[in-house]
Amino acid sequence: MRQKMVAGNWKMNGTTNGVHELIRGIKAGFNGSSAEAVVCPPFVYLPFVAAEIAGSAIKLSAQNMCDQDVGAFTGEISGPMLKDIGCEYVILAHSERRAMYGETDEVAASKYAAALKNNLIPIFCIGETLEEREQDITEAVIARQIDAIVDAEGVASLANAVLAYEPVWAIGTGKTATPDQAQSVHAFIRNKIAGLDGGIAESLRILYGGSMNPANAAELIAQPDIDGGLIGGASLKADDFLAIINAAG
Repeated sequence: MRQKMVAGNWKMNGTTNGVHELIRGIKAGFNGSSAEAVVCPPFVYLPFVAAEIAGSAIKLSAQNMCDQDVGAFTGEISGPMLKDIGCEYVILAHSERRAMYGETDEVAASKYAAALKNNLIPIFCIGETLEEREQDITEAVIARQIDAIVDAEGVASLANAVLAYEPVWAIGTGKTATPDQAQSVHAFIRNKIAGLDGGIAESLRILYGGSMNPANAAELIAQPDIDGGLIGGASLKADDFLAIINAAG
């Protein structure tokens, strides 16, 4: 049985006071759900949050990382640094990184390899744009994105990873894929991996990352191949984030 997972991607939001208030609210309301809860603050707030969640069941994730461990890479953050401050997870290849910062499949695969090398669990994002969906190439796009990491690190590497399906057209737009639409793509992802390794496919957690909120979380997470959510806006309100966690477990 795959453990459900709810990860809150705070993106570029927060102040010192706001972050403390948010994480304390989450910690106070987290009542031992069977779902795994993960918070993903901006880099500068990772140490604050790490201190706040110490001793709790809440896990810490970064939102990105460099594919190099050390060196003259101004402005970058490395895997060893993230491990040093207590991160267990790192979001990679988010659609915003791909679209706004030009991260290619090759760059994403290089970061994926670096995360695994440093014993960080990648929350690796895949998904199609509205244009790609309208062209009916959703499956081809997602297959290409998965192949990039499987070709680089092998399908067995997915035993130490989480995938997050992001319908890019449903992020920050208020639109959400219907449960049937989301399930269909999640099933495609699992079936594709099952063609390479059935055991890995069965144990792999695949999160839904398209505007999940308290109103739609239960129905989405009830789908057989949806193992939780990568949450954006709703993770910035403790009550909303906790409601999604409770819906998952």
